[in-house]
Amino acid sequence: MKFYIYLGLTIGGGLGGWIGTTLDHGNGFGPWSLLLSTVGGFGGLYLGYKLGKELGN
Repeated sequence: MKFYIYLGLTIGGGLGGWIGTTLDHGNGFGPWSLLLSTVGGFGGLYLGYKLGKELGN
């Protein structure tokens, strides 16, 4: 299960940060980038937990 949680955190945080960077015109440390990478990380954490629980790992 730990693998799926880490995978979800990585993908969710990266995707959220990428979307935020495009909104902040390339600024990786802008408010949108930080906010959306945090939200994406929590979303990925939740989905990774649910996936790991569903698969029984």
